[in-house]
Amino acid sequence: MKTYDVVALGELLIDFTQNGFSEQGNGLFEANPGGAPCNVLSMLNNLGKKTAFIGKVGKDQFGLTLKKTLEELGIGTENLMMDEEVHTTLALVHTFEDGDRDFSFYRNPGADMMLRADELKEDLISDTRLFHFGTLSMTHDGVKDATIKAVTKAKEAGALISFDPNLREPLWDSLDHAKEEIRWGLGQCDILKISDNEIQWLTGKEDFTEGVAAIRAEFPIPLILVSMGKDGSRAYYQDGYVEVAPFLQENTIETTGAGDTFCACIINYVLDHGLTGLTDDQLQEMLTFANAAASIITTRKGALRVMPTFDEVQDYLSKNTLTRMDGNTTRRKVTMEIFDKMNELAKNAASKTGEVLEDTRLKTQILNDEKSIRELQAKIGAFYYKKFAAGEAVEDEVSEFCTAISVHLANIEQKKAALSSGKKTASEKENIHFDSDH
Repeated sequence: MKTYDVVALGELLIDFTQNGFSEQGNGLFEANPGGAPCNVLSMLNNLGKKTAFIGKVGKDQFGLTLKKTLEELGIGTENLMMDEEVHTTLALVHTFEDGDRDFSFYRNPGADMMLRADELKEDLISDTRLFHFGTLSMTHDGVKDATIKAVTKAKEAGALISFDPNLREPLWDSLDHAKEEIRWGLGQCDILKISDNEIQWLTGKEDFTEGVAAIRAEFPIPLILVSMGKDGSRAYYQDGYVEVAPFLQENTIETTGAGDTFCACIINYVLDHGLTGLTDDQLQEMLTFANAAASIITTRKGALRVMPTFDEVQDYLSKNTLTRMDGNTTRRKVTMEIFDKMNELAKNAASKTGEVLEDTRLKTQILNDEKSIRELQAKIGAFYYKKFAAGEAVEDEVSEFCTAISVHLANIEQKKAALSSGKKTASEKENIHFDSDH
């Protein structure tokens, strides 16, 4: 029996979060303890898990405050190092009206990047059920060596590995370097939590399912979670996925820690239920709880000290789930083969409607067909899954939409054939343009 449920390695810092303005109109910032790995541990502690943190802070007032905070929260600090020379890392969090954020880091150097491999307590790493890490501990060679050693030791001891890229562009010397280190992390983990913009950047795929397929073609990760902000979240497992809608708050303050809260809830569920044989209902239950917890944290400033408790999340769910059972709860499991078929149809539609058309009347009709195709594609991505949540068969719905798209494609071909029999001169043809984006 392992002593710890989760051990995490990474950054522990002070988030200076915007908190109003002074009488002179200057921005006021509140010093909140933060750092993604410790945010995850804080939420896990609230869910009843035993945790410990590996990292380094400066032996300054901020560092002492952070150590005391972890001790008060019950997060193990036996491998939290104090640097005598380098100050604690600081981050200024500028919040936008929609709750999203922009970060400014004071970390050149910062104490978190000074952790060395020889400072790791290997017994601690071998004594955990799951090891969690991100990429901020991989931006510089020394702390990167410590991260690689810790992950290796954890795997050798039989621990599950969870990984959150948590890309912070200002902290990297180049995005190519960031991508290289993220790819290393993908090759180590059993659980990947990745945001919508991160997976699009990493894979070059706008469609999340295509992005996951690209990752899995190289890295066979059993469970991949895609957090989509205001669009909810997805759990990719085996040959398909389940999607759950978000719990949107009217009183969102900021989104700091939302992804970490979500990640912790996923880890907690896997620790309780295992990583094999998960059903669609279990994945939906997991995502629903995680989405609700993430929603709650957006109403609070900071994250580390104010993570919701299990009872708070359950109470929130009991008050809000019923309002989501009218079809707005989005649950779907669609095989990647079906989405490949949809993408093929979409590309076919684009190629057939993107050619130059020669007759105003037929051009208008073809534009209408194209509009209908786009609407059908939107239904595939939105309205269709709502129907599926009510229990209708996936294949039947896909067949219906694909058949309708095929009819519109046939109409386009027929009208193009009529156009080809026209008597337009070459000069007339050159003066006719068609914008496929209309």
